[in-house]
Amino acid sequence: MTKLKEGEKAPDFQGIDQDGNSVSLNDFKGHKLVLYFYPKDSTPGCTSQACNLRDNYDYLLKNGYKVVGVSADSEKSHKKFIEKHELPFPLIADTEKEIIKTYDVWAPKKFMGKEFLGIVRTTFVIDEEGIIEEIIGKVKTKDHTHQIIKT
Repeated sequence: MTKLKEGEKAPDFQGIDQDGNSVSLNDFKGHKLVLYFYPKDSTPGCTSQACNLRDNYDYLLKNGYKVVGVSADSEKSHKKFIEKHELPFPLIADTEKEIIKTYDVWAPKKFMGKEFLGIVRTTFVIDEEGIIEEIIGKVKTKDHTHQIIKT
């Protein structure tokens, strides 16, 4: 779990999305931001999570939220993932893991008895002033929107 805490200023970030556009925390000043980190494009859990956010995107927008996903996949991989699942929000290609490490979501993981370093699925809800409002560490991929907006 990240060392960042709710109530503190979110670390600034700048990355490149699937279309080669620069995306930074400053772009979202005055809006709530759902900044979600996920392990890999086109895997079952990551697809469920992205599609849940897609299916509830209008609801999130109506409630003042913008959405940005981050993984270590390439721009090309993100573009394919977005096109296949018609995702309406940008995905940052953090291939150098700079944002991932800044948000402290690169950590040891275990899968089928093997330990390795990887992205720990984590969502940061950042308020209009750039303060971390909530950190969701136990993400329910199929019902993630309801974790963000308690309904």
